[in-house]
Amino acid sequence: MDVEECKERIRAALGVINDAYAAVLPDKLKERRAELELRQNDPALYSDPKAAQAVNSEAKYIDTTLAKFDRLFKTAHDLEAMAELLTTEADEELAQELFAETDTLEKQADEAQIAALLKGEYDKSDAILSLHAGAGGTEAQDWVSMLFRMYKMYCEKAGYAVEVIDRLDGDEAGIKSVTFTARGINAYGYLKAEKGVHRLVRISPFDANARRHTSFASLEVMPEIKDDTAVVINADDIRVDTFRSSGAGGQHINKTDSAIRITHFPTGIVVTCQNERSQTQNREMAFTMLKSKLAELKEREAAEKAAGIKGEIKKIEWGSQIRSYVFQPYTLVKDHRTGYENSDIQSVMDGDIEGFIIDYLKKSC
Repeated sequence: MDVEECKERIRAALGVINDAYAAVLPDKLKERRAELELRQNDPALYSDPKAAQAVNSEAKYIDTTLAKFDRLFKTAHDLEAMAELLTTEADEELAQELFAETDTLEKQADEAQIAALLKGEYDKSDAILSLHAGAGGTEAQDWVSMLFRMYKMYCEKAGYAVEVIDRLDGDEAGIKSVTFTARGINAYGYLKAEKGVHRLVRISPFDANARRHTSFASLEVMPEIKDDTAVVINADDIRVDTFRSSGAGGQHINKTDSAIRITHFPTGIVVTCQNERSQTQNREMAFTMLKSKLAELKEREAAEKAAGIKGEIKKIEWGSQIRSYVFQPYTLVKDHRTGYENSDIQSVMDGDIEGFIIDYLKKSC
């Protein structure tokens, strides 16, 4: 790659950044930020902690978004200046830096473009994820534990905070199911791309004959909904059960009936929470999860109606997967919706799934 080619790439990336910036409607964001600042300066706001948290959270989101574009514009202009310098003065070390920084700028421009397209009602929300073992027994439960580790590592790299809400360990190994939150800007907007069935092919460590096994796990992804008046839960439509928590958590978690299970009769949705220390905290989190599931259901039904298709609940088994992870006889991770592939399976299992997410969102937004 020569300097002139690099200049073209920088100009193209700058065009993508400009388009993404226009898509986020910066004037409206700045106007909204001024409104929020007035509210933040009003002492009366802090008499309502939930309202204050919502205002501060929205303000932080706007600040982060605008600051990100400021950095991108500055980087692009700095690289343009560096490229101009290299047209008159040869400097191999500076040229290598320019090429590397241009690669990074293109990647960040693509990410900014995707983030600008995340305009769904709940895209900027925190996310609630639930992994469930499917066909495959202990092997599938081990697969859930591997996926849980993968998503935790992805969240760490993306700057999302992870908190486990509910976990049911396998009888012999692994995890039967686990529900956790990912908190950060656009967490739901990005992680909704991972919703579906994930298929594993490998030589099973639980098979004495070292045969190849196929296992499945499903991932549900919901926006975390706390104060959405559009989601109404009628008392007559639910049953709330308490039970004794199980699993890790020390002495307290096993001594009291602090765990909560809520059944929503109209939809058949069941949510449980046993990770918090008190029944009140578990109840509050369980209701948040139920609201989130109902909001995700409403969003999915609207999308299906718009696409003119009937909703279909797929079984967690062969033929319904969105992605396959093959460890033997070769190594390959392939997304069946987009065709995106990565043969570095260890990197993927260590949380390097951004390529899959970005490619899916590019083709679906």
